Amino acid sequence: MKVKTDREFLDRVQELSGQNLNECYQCGTCSAGCPFVEEMDILPDRLIRLVILGEKERVLGAKTPWICAACFTCTVRCPRGLDIAKIMEAIRQIKLRKRKEADETKIEKIEDIKHLPQAALVSNFRKQTG
Repeated sequence: MKVKTDREFLDRVQELSGQNLNECYQCGTCSAGCPFVEEMDILPDRLIRLVILGEKERVLGAKTPWICAACFTCTVRCPRGLDIAKIMEAIRQIKLRKRKEADETKIEKIEDIKHLPQAALVSNFRKQTG
C-alpha cells in the first residue's frame, strides 16, 4: 500500500506554528510529560513525525490535537525548545480551515437547487443547524 505524502502540509504547519519540526529528534519527552497522553490516539512525538513525513490525512484525522490542553508541559520539557502546543494549534487551524472550505463547497451546491421550494430549504437549514 502506497502512502501519499504531502510536503506542503509540513510547510504549512511550520508556517502557522513558527516551529521547525525537523528540530525534533523524537526523544519522546513531550509524550512522557503530557498529562493527557492516555486519551490521545497518537503520541505527540509520533504526530510530529507524521507531519514531517507528510501524512496529512492521518494527522488531520487524529484526536491528539483536539485533546491537547495547551498546558505547555511538553513545551517546557522539550530539549530542543519546540513549542509543541503551537504545533497542535497549527494542526487544529488547518483542520478547521479545511472543514470551512468543505462547508463553503456545500453552500455553492445550494445554488444548483434553486428550483426547490423555499419551505423545504428553510426546513433543511433548521435541521442542519439545530
